[in-house]
Amino acid sequence: MKFTDFLIKAFDRNKENEAIVWKDKIFTYDWLLKRIDYWINKIRSDGICKGTVAVVEADFSPNSVALLIALIESECVFVPITTNVASKREELIKIAEGEILFTFDKNDNVSTSMLPNNAKHKIYQKLRGMGRPGLVLFSSGSSGKSKASIHDITCILEKFKVRRHKLRTITFLLYDHIGGFNTLFYVLSNAGLIVTVDDRSPDGVLKKVERYGVELLPTSPTFINLILLSEAYKRYDISMLKKVTYGTEPMPEITLKRFCHLFPNIKLVQTYGLSEVGILSSKSKSSDSLWLKLGGDGFETRVVNGMLEIKAKSAMLGYLNAPSPFTKDGWFSTGDEVKINDDYIKILGRKSEIINVGGEKVFPQEIENVILEMDNVADAIVFGEKNPIIGNIVCVRVRLVKDENKNKFTKKLKKFCSLRLQKYKIPIKIKITNENQYNERFKKNRNLSIA
Repeated sequence: MKFTDFLIKAFDRNKENEAIVWKDKIFTYDWLLKRIDYWINKIRSDGICKGTVAVVEADFSPNSVALLIALIESECVFVPITTNVASKREELIKIAEGEILFTFDKNDNVSTSMLPNNAKHKIYQKLRGMGRPGLVLFSSGSSGKSKASIHDITCILEKFKVRRHKLRTITFLLYDHIGGFNTLFYVLSNAGLIVTVDDRSPDGVLKKVERYGVELLPTSPTFINLILLSEAYKRYDISMLKKVTYGTEPMPEITLKRFCHLFPNIKLVQTYGLSEVGILSSKSKSSDSLWLKLGGDGFETRVVNGMLEIKAKSAMLGYLNAPSPFTKDGWFSTGDEVKINDDYIKILGRKSEIINVGGEKVFPQEIENVILEMDNVADAIVFGEKNPIIGNIVCVRVRLVKDENKNKFTKKLKKFCSLRLQKYKIPIKIKITNENQYNERFKKNRNLSIA
């Protein structure tokens, strides 16, 4: 094994141990080793050449995990897509210049089809010249066409060669997400247990936590809030859970404090990463703090004009369908505005989401934190709307726990905010909605209008 020898050695030392729980079936590391060999031989016998761009349509499953490792060893480019991007499926395959498609069904059976593309992008040519396998990840594309970042996968794998804790872990973050990829290889490199979930509801996830003694749950602030609102934690024994990590979006302070109060023995750790640079090592100041240290081997950080920038050995080689976003000396601007306190930073929010009200900066997260302190508020999303006089006004969509008179609630919200915020930060337009305000990745959907 050329690229994954450290994984294979870990698997070999733990042959009889449980590797993957899928649909409540157990697959051992011995099974995984044999299946990887099967796929390597099949790739060779089917004449799939080095450098082939392989699109894999799957969720986490034993067979797809084995195929992924086999594709890495075969110097192919791995392009994961899931059913959550079904509406963009053809667009993503075209952007990736996919040459072969592996589709896994609900029973983990696979069908293979050749695609009419010929991957000639210069970054693919560079990977082939280096004899390296690749990874293509797509941005959500919420504000336009999805960007495809392409990595030398060996650079991402480098950090997993250091042995860490062996944990029983839920694969909550999706298969085609940098966080999901990171979780998968963290668990595999330490011969832990991957517990897959079909049902990503609070009850569905916590049921698995109880049944398999899960110790680590990587998730999002939105999902943590759903756990609290649903009170699913009262229906399951989650005493084995040692750590919950969260990222992908800012964490509301009230949600953080509520979780820490309810679960003082669970360590909460804020994570940070992007498709373009990978996942950084992070250390929260404490479980109930939003201040964190970022960095680790292979990563450098700096703050320029209040914006976080990162230089990483695991950074992508570039976009397949957009200009390079890196500075000449290799720094990537994350678009996140931050505060600094000694070695710690606090993420204030995305630059693109800041609301300019009469020349004043308004961070949606600050107002959301206040509104979420109100009784009967399940969720709140703050955003700006164009205004000819002051540039923008502050708007909010609120989901309530129980129905309430709209006019009375609107007055109550404005009064509540007036006691805690400057006047220009108080929402002008307020909409009460019964709809979920998050997407399939359990991340707040800020692209809905007030209408």
